Amino acid sequence: MGKYFGTDGFRGEANVGLTVEHAYKVGRYIGWYYGQQHKCKVVIGKDTRLSSYMFEYSLVAGLTASGADAYLLHVTTTPSVAYVTRTEDFDCGIMISASHNPFHDNGIKLINDRGEKMDEDFILKVEEYIDGVNGEIPFATGEKIGRTVDYIAGRNRYMGYLISLGMYSFKGKRIGLDCANGASWYLAKSVFDALGAKTYVINNEPNGVNINTNCGSTHIEGLQKLVKEKDLDVGFAFDGDADRCLCVDEKGNVVDGDLIMYIYAAYLKERGELLNNTVVTTVMSNFGLYKAFDALGISYEKTKVGDKYVYENMAANGHRIGGEQSGHIIFSKYASTGDGLITAIKMMEVMLAKDKTLSELAAPVQIYPQLLKNVKVKDKAAAQADPKVVAVVQEVSDLLGNDGRILVRESGTEPLIRVMVEASSDEICERYVNKVVDVIIAQGHAI
Repeated sequence: MGKYFGTDGFRGEANVGLTVEHAYKVGRYIGWYYGQQHKCKVVIGKDTRLSSYMFEYSLVAGLTASGADAYLLHVTTTPSVAYVTRTEDFDCGIMISASHNPFHDNGIKLINDRGEKMDEDFILKVEEYIDGVNGEIPFATGEKIGRTVDYIAGRNRYMGYLISLGMYSFKGKRIGLDCANGASWYLAKSVFDALGAKTYVINNEPNGVNINTNCGSTHIEGLQKLVKEKDLDVGFAFDGDADRCLCVDEKGNVVDGDLIMYIYAAYLKERGELLNNTVVTTVMSNFGLYKAFDALGISYEKTKVGDKYVYENMAANGHRIGGEQSGHIIFSKYASTGDGLITAIKMMEVMLAKDKTLSELAAPVQIYPQLLKNVKVKDKAAAQADPKVVAVVQEVSDLLGNDGRILVRESGTEPLIRVMVEASSDEICERYVNKVVDVIIAQGHAI
């Protein structure tokens, strides 16, 4: 990760950690870099945050000042920007969003011409320009100055693509949608209505400051209540930029990313379509998921936390499905990034193909109790490498054996050591997490 850009873009509080000057410089560099050999074309989308318009105008000013043409999708989802970038003749895609963060934060996500997260080497060049490392770049003049293009047609084409993925009619199905007052507020209902569903939509009235506020995939209680009160067949909750989706079954229970991966992987395996017989997860997926995969003879690979790492593994090895507990699910046959709407459509496909409820499809997975505690430390690397810490982690691992697991890892963005235990009971989780945390503190690493 660089100075400004993390695993999910340049993110910070609007005009504090991420300013209009930052956005302008990002646009300036992109327009100049790709415009050295030809007329640069960049497609831009944004979510519903108050500051998204401000950052859109700043990026457009930078791009056009460097000679690039900026195509505006307006309010749309992150995966739609990735789709349009990779299926049309664009040098780069930009999404303005801080995903599931509160409204006062925002972010700039860069997408390459293959619809993937931008390469690290290019990100470092952008950061060097922001910091003035290599001096200024020339302004475009005369007829070389760029222009803006209203490109809502691109968003509409993406909607058509989503509708084409519906292999079965949703007619007769009662579906709840929580749009998090974010980027999916218009798209989700339009797509599910077109596929024949009877939709019940909440949190689809964005006002600039209510995105992700007590709603969406990070606050799923409202959708659970809706599903139970309206006796719905299923509910889908998206985050602010709709690259994540969590489900609620007909009983009101949450079906998270782990269960989504299990349901779809089991479906593909049954049909002989699970390429490489492998699912890609992060190290944070639940121990119960791996037990369920073992029972079906499905292999799995584990990456660092972050959908970026999941996709890199999938792309390198040709795997079909991967993702995170949070609902960031990648279906590599259909998309180059996590897509909440595709996730919802694919869950409907399995339900309809097998004529089963979501609770029946998820039933084989026994989710193990999990406890995670964060310890603020002086030096993350020193704390994790301490011989006594290493020894107690190994001791807990041995005690858990095949009935659980322990994971100790450094936070990628904060001075924290994260200690997580999964076991057969909450009591065991608490005891073993505290055992490790106590040693970290006793060794003088905690702040």
